[in-house]
Amino acid sequence: MGIFSKPLLQRHDRREDMPEGLWIKCSDCGAMIHVLELKQNLYVCQTCQNHFLMEARERIALLADPGSFEETELGLISANPLGFHGYAEKTAALCEKTGLDDAVVTGRLTLCGQPAMIAVMDFKYFAGSMGSVVGEKITRALEMAVAERRGAIIVSASSGARMQEGMLSLMQMAKTCAALARLAEAKLPFISVLTHPTTGGVTASFATIGDVNLAEPKCMIGFAGPRVVKETTHQNLPPGFQTAEFMLEHGLIDAIVQRNELRDTLGKLLAFMLPATA
Repeated sequence: MGIFSKPLLQRHDRREDMPEGLWIKCSDCGAMIHVLELKQNLYVCQTCQNHFLMEARERIALLADPGSFEETELGLISANPLGFHGYAEKTAALCEKTGLDDAVVTGRLTLCGQPAMIAVMDFKYFAGSMGSVVGEKITRALEMAVAERRGAIIVSASSGARMQEGMLSLMQMAKTCAALARLAEAKLPFISVLTHPTTGGVTASFATIGDVNLAEPKCMIGFAGPRVVKETTHQNLPPGFQTAEFMLEHGLIDAIVQRNELRDTLGKLLAFMLPATA
């Protein structure tokens, strides 16, 4: 028997009046972060610079000049064209929970004084999947950019095409790219911002064909997930595969931009790329 006895760990039960949801654990470094501190730091971990998901309207507030944002295509909601079981109930519940009509918010704004149309995807609505509404709202935003001689910015965060809409979802890939072709014909800039995660049909369409492709640090960018790619190719994947850093090294994106620098970067790009006004 040892001469020293180890005291039992004391159990501190959670107080009943302790509010929930005040602390968030960083998925990268494990640090516990107070939600107010996280919000003040633009949802970026100060320990490891991990960029958390950001809601669409919060990101727009970060980018837009004060009072300049005017949302477009409000009230455009998904139907259930394929009669997918439970789909209408799921979308209705998500609308109520998130306050969004679908997985993208679009509108006019000025950014550092430069006129632009913006479309920001929100991963909290159906994992940011692209259905008919997402494709239609982005297409209309691009058409409005042409009509009003504005630049276009799309911020992507998506799991890809929405399987509940089948082929109609896949058609949005071609439709958005056709709208971007018309934007290019009008000699107006398109800046694509890829955030975590950007995958599937969104990666394979508008997200990666910007005049300038930017990405947030460490975000996942790819078509299929790493496990699917490995099982399909039967090859070991290189270190950092499908990260923004890997994509920058291999030429898919043009720059990695910290969230607190994104507004200034976009403003400078728009000022340089927009046609001079008479």
